[in-house]
Amino acid sequence: MPTANTKTSIHPTAIISPGAELGSGVEVGPFSIIEDDVEIGDGTIIHSHAKLESGARIGKNCRIFQGAVLAGKPQDLKFENEKTYARIGDNTTIREYVTVNRGTKHRGETTVGSNCLLMAYSHVAHDCILGDNVIMANSVNLAGHVEIQDFAIVGGVVPVHQFTRIGCHSIIGGGFRVVQDVCPYMLAAGYPLKIYGLNRVGLTRRGFSAETIELLDKAHRIMFRSRLNTSTAVARIKQELEPAPEIEKLLAFIESSERGLVK
Repeated sequence: MPTANTKTSIHPTAIISPGAELGSGVEVGPFSIIEDDVEIGDGTIIHSHAKLESGARIGKNCRIFQGAVLAGKPQDLKFENEKTYARIGDNTTIREYVTVNRGTKHRGETTVGSNCLLMAYSHVAHDCILGDNVIMANSVNLAGHVEIQDFAIVGGVVPVHQFTRIGCHSIIGGGFRVVQDVCPYMLAAGYPLKIYGLNRVGLTRRGFSAETIELLDKAHRIMFRSRLNTSTAVARIKQELEPAPEIEKLLAFIESSERGLVK
């Protein structure tokens, strides 16, 4: 079997600070810039013309494409050059011209999980939290403090309002604006944005059982099709549906919403 490449490869035109830490097998392409206080995990490949600014913490086996800028200063007038970070998990792909700003003193870091795909020109602002296996299509723009949970997918050219949450295993159609929280497991689209149904295709692909999908669909119909207000719908779900981890996660998301829900 072939052995993994453990030799670090740096193009002669790349500029790398002596204070940066590069793991084994890291590759750095032409004209890329890596500043002081940057850490890059084993096996990560950085293509040409990328810039990793101070505070970047990059996991193992990531792929960072041309023109990406990671850990840039927050676009926040309250930022006072405090020491903050941008953390990227293992096996995450950052495509062309993606920008991920580092955090502010609000939470100290911006976090992108493992096994994520951030497509070209997408933007992750200060203090955002992205879980694992998140997909952001081209030109998605996240304002500050946005949270996107595990396995969520956001379609292309979608702006997301600050402090908004997008629940796990949900999917947002391309080109629509997100200004309130999108519940886990749901499919959202339209203008203004609304819940169109359960993300059945995504849930099936990820191995959810038919029984769990039907249970979630019952919760979806109570919450979004019964014309009940949120508190009454939550009470009815608790009363009528058998307990399950997915139902508990959905209810916890709803009950912790601060911006209100897309309905």
